[in-house]
Amino acid sequence: MNTASLSRPRQDALRIELPRVANLLQRRRAGEIDEATIDDLVALSWLEWMGGSLQLTTTGSNICRQQKLRED
Repeated sequence: MNTASLSRPRQDALRIELPRVANLLQRRRAGEIDEATIDDLVALSWLEWMGGSLQLTTTGSNICRQQKLRED
């Protein structure tokens, strides 16, 4: 799947959800993240698989930081 196949509203929803996803990953609770969300975040290159674990990419970290600033 490429990013072009994700609608703008879906990308916006993922952007809003990313800080929650990052928090779950940090607490090692990736099992609580919907598989479709994981697939879409990987397709956007905001998450990546590294050694069998999910982690934020640099892009994902930057977007997450931007979202947190908007919430403040």
